[in-house]
Amino acid sequence: MLVAIFCTSCQFKLDKAEDDKADETLAIERFDRLQCRYFTTGDYAALQQMNTQYPTETRTLIENFLQLGEVNDPDINSRLLSFYQDSVLQQVLSEVQLQYADMSDVSQSLSNAFQKMRRLMPNVPTPHVYTQIGALSQSIIVSDTVIGISLDKYLGEDYQPYAPFFDEEERQTMTRANIVPDCVLFYLLSVFPLKDFENRTYEEREDHLGRVMWATNQIVGKTHFKTPEVKKAAEYVRQHPHTSVLKMLAIG
Repeated sequence: MLVAIFCTSCQFKLDKAEDDKADETLAIERFDRLQCRYFTTGDYAALQQMNTQYPTETRTLIENFLQLGEVNDPDINSRLLSFYQDSVLQQVLSEVQLQYADMSDVSQSLSNAFQKMRRLMPNVPTPHVYTQIGALSQSIIVSDTVIGISLDKYLGEDYQPYAPFFDEEERQTMTRANIVPDCVLFYLLSVFPLKDFENRTYEEREDHLGRVMWATNQIVGKTHFKTPEVKKAAEYVRQHPHTSVLKMLAIG
């Protein structure tokens, strides 16, 4: 299951120094930890930190992701807190903090992937990455050079609270191992969108997705995506061995 939000109208700040540190481990901003503090204890200090340290992430969560209203609405904080009092979401909040107390493995894998992306596509900037706890809907948010990872969508295919909401095939994609490929895939889709998407045929859209999935496989260093369209893209490259990843993404 592939789910993402592309909110290109949002304005995010990217520290240019981050782009110059491609050889270092990519830092993941843990916005989810402040969420957990506020949504489980009502800690007002955590809410203040959300608004001061992560104003754009908080606005995106409220307005674009959860669609609870405007961030400046008088009662928005109480609405936000009330939303996360749902019993399932309270379980999710705790499970995220348990499973993702340490994300060094994900951070290193993301670093490796984006370092390789820079070698293959030097003009594509390295994104800023943060984590959040959503509402079991979208898995990845991409806006400009920012990636938001919803950790609530990556708690494992055997995570029992998923069962009423997602079928077996969907749950198989909701694992820790899917985070890095999903980040790379959706980032590439935002950087290399299919032109005139609305007027393209279903086959053209699927072919484009297949090429981006194939490129993602090259960047993460393993065959993660295995759809017929990915195999079609791989066969094209086999027949045209001098085709670069960048050229494949530019097709269409």
